[in-house]
Amino acid sequence: MLSYQHSYHAGNPADLHKHIVLAELLALLTRKARGISYMETHAGRGLYDLAAEDSLKTGEAREGIEALELPDCPLKTALDSTRQHYGAHAYPGSPLIAQTLLREQDRLYLMELHPAEHAGLKRMLSAAHTAIHRRDGYEGVLGLSPPKPRKGLVLVDPSYEVKTEYAQVADFTLKLVAKWPEATVMIWYPILPAGRHEELIEGMRIKYLRDEVSFDLKDGKGMTGSGLLLVNAPFGAEKCFIKALDLARPILKNTL
Repeated sequence: MLSYQHSYHAGNPADLHKHIVLAELLALLTRKARGISYMETHAGRGLYDLAAEDSLKTGEAREGIEALELPDCPLKTALDSTRQHYGAHAYPGSPLIAQTLLREQDRLYLMELHPAEHAGLKRMLSAAHTAIHRRDGYEGVLGLSPPKPRKGLVLVDPSYEVKTEYAQVADFTLKLVAKWPEATVMIWYPILPAGRHEELIEGMRIKYLRDEVSFDLKDGKGMTGSGLLLVNAPFGAEKCFIKALDLARPILKNTL
């Protein structure tokens, strides 16, 4: 759907879960000199102002990044860099986290269909090794796969506004891995009282790692937790989940 804008939710507990693990994974995948390809199906605008009206309206960042003091870690590196350039209330989306942590030999391919979000992303990220596409994220990533370098990470992070998207994500992932077997795929999903994420889990007829956390966002109204699936997990990836809990223990609680 084209109505969703992440600015209302940037920096909330689910973002912290997702972004800590993402940053740790990127650090893990770039330990060797060989380049990687990084793709996103739903990139968003890349940069958020936690003092802006959208963020203040929901107050979700106050229950997430603003309630936490990160020690030295890959996400803190990206956050410090972002705030050095854009001010004390800036918060990086996943595309900016990736661009900050990746190297010249790495390649970024970012999909964003929403016109305003795409325009913001184009203004934010401009580098020779970054390609930004305004197209359907599932179609775009499949169309560009397999990329060069063949080693890589794909972040699948839709809004799930449409109920059928849970099944769509599972179907997309199976098609992607069939076309690009070397890809590590990280899937984020919200945990809601309706439990619709189980349809995604049931559709994943492939080996994966699973991590779920709970939090008390908005006094338990709406989203109650955050989930991640990791397909083709690199060696040591389990430690990325543990790191997220260690770094954000005051906010996140493991549920698996």
